Amino acid sequence: MTSQHTSDAELAAQSAAYWTGVAYEAVISFTRSQQAELGFTQPQFWLLRNLSKNDISPDGRGMTVPELQQAMRSYIRPEDDLEAAAGVLLERGWVTRDAGERLWITESGEEARVGLKQHAPAIRARIHQGIDDADYVTALKVLQQMIRNTGGTVA
Repeated sequence: MTSQHTSDAELAAQSAAYWTGVAYEAVISFTRSQQAELGFTQPQFWLLRNLSKNDISPDGRGMTVPELQQAMRSYIRPEDDLEAAAGVLLERGWVTRDAGERLWITESGEEARVGLKQHAPAIRARIHQGIDDADYVTALKVLQQMIRNTGGTVA
């Protein structure tokens, strides 16, 4: 939709919906490919995070896959199969499943979550390469205002 010779005026007239969609797909694809190279998937990491009392879970209580799907509804993608992701985590011993079908993070799962999280700064650095923090903050503020302008909620 643009080239290196697009003027600022031409850029200002372009669709925010188009560019936010392109950016979302590019960032998600990049993040997931980096994680895959490191031996895990984004849904596996999210499961660990949502089960850990040291991360997203408020109390560290086990959750069923449907409960986890509900908890992740704002960021899970249609192609994400949480049951399959949980199966891998069960095989690795990072979670257990009780008689009530609740998944529980194990001690080794917590260690894995901490280890996987350590890769996030390097992935972020690649995504933010050549963008100073002030420009990034400005971009986010613009996106948040667009969300408010269109009746959305900024968390």
